[in-house]
Amino acid sequence: MPSPETEDGRDGPLTGHPGALEPLTGELIAAVLRSRGYHVGADADGDLVGRWDDSLIWFLRPGTAGELLQVRTLTAPTFPIEYVPALHAFCNAWNHDRLWPKAFVHVEDDGRARICGEVITDLERGVTAHQLDQLLDCGIATGCQLATEVARLPGGVVA
Repeated sequence: MPSPETEDGRDGPLTGHPGALEPLTGELIAAVLRSRGYHVGADADGDLVGRWDDSLIWFLRPGTAGELLQVRTLTAPTFPIEYVPALHAFCNAWNHDRLWPKAFVHVEDDGRARICGEVITDLERGVTAHQLDQLLDCGIATGCQLATEVARLPGGVVA
């Protein structure tokens, strides 16, 4: 992949000195994802989201100034509520053996359970496009690894 700092022309969000820290913005996240050829769009809340295989991955900016980068994976399979103890055991084992993403169980309003994963990084002091590229790649790659393992669990249904 070419360096994301040089791909956006003279005035784009990926220009400037490669080592210069930039504030984390939705535009910068989208530009770095586009530089990798990924397609993302905004959801109803204006958050960036994309699809990797059957899973959705959100690129969120929580924090009082939007300074936190959160790459959240929503794995595709849903499970009946009685599977929640087994899903918790899976997440505990996953979190014990791996650093990223943090895995957790989410029970939806309809009573179906899902496993989500997230990678969170504090970028209060800023980020370079190259650093952001690495962080996004980590969040996406490990989120996809989690999704692959969750798809192998018994009882899951992909809608």
